[in-house]
Amino acid sequence: MTQRVALVTGALGGLGTAIAQQLALAGHKVVAAYHPEFDKPDEWVKEQEAAGFKDFILVAGDVSDLASSAAMVAEAEAKAGPIDILVNNAGITRDRMFAKLEKEGWDAVINTNLTSLFNVTKQVSAKMAERGWGRIVNIASVNGVKGQAGQTNYSAAKAGVIGFSKALAAELATKGVTVNVIAPGYVATKMVTAIREDILKTIVDSVPMKRLAKPEEIGFAVAFLANELSGFTTGATLNINGGLYYQ
Repeated sequence: MTQRVALVTGALGGLGTAIAQQLALAGHKVVAAYHPEFDKPDEWVKEQEAAGFKDFILVAGDVSDLASSAAMVAEAEAKAGPIDILVNNAGITRDRMFAKLEKEGWDAVINTNLTSLFNVTKQVSAKMAERGWGRIVNIASVNGVKGQAGQTNYSAAKAGVIGFSKALAAELATKGVTVNVIAPGYVATKMVTAIREDILKTIVDSVPMKRLAKPEEIGFAVAFLANELSGFTTGATLNINGGLYYQ
């Protein structure tokens, strides 16, 4: 298999870490992008080295800002080479019922979860098309497919991720570049498993499989869509939610 260069945004979170690890296990050179203000790269690197992942390349940037995204990708390319695989994974939540949702909470989620796709993908998609090969995988959510009370901002952003991906997939279909979406359900990240026990039980009980997804299950799906043999799959949304919702 040809080794490719993969850039993962939001790579230091629970899901981002699993994605970075699975891409590394698939033989790719992985650039882990993080937010310089909120993430702790030194601590993360130690954890990854202890787990046997010693070759991650780190770059910092704010994906909600176009100039910062451009600088981040430029640094990634300088350190690792042209980006062949892009995983737009960075995301935040600012949950609140719409009647109480303020503009700041709306803007923060839309800018980080949706506008970031423009900011980062803009730096690599044309270059992928010129080279005739590329994989773009965008992380949405089951709540972008079905909606969720208290998440008008998040659901809107993640639904936008799906629409963005379908449109870009159509534009790049003849260029050797695929664009696909993964819409996870509830995943057993540290953040989710730290939820109050009774609330977590309610969540798990709502899933037909009666469990949370393992982060590596989502990471494996990303690696599948990034594979050479996934070249005929584009514009697709892969729902990985344990049967919670069928599109």
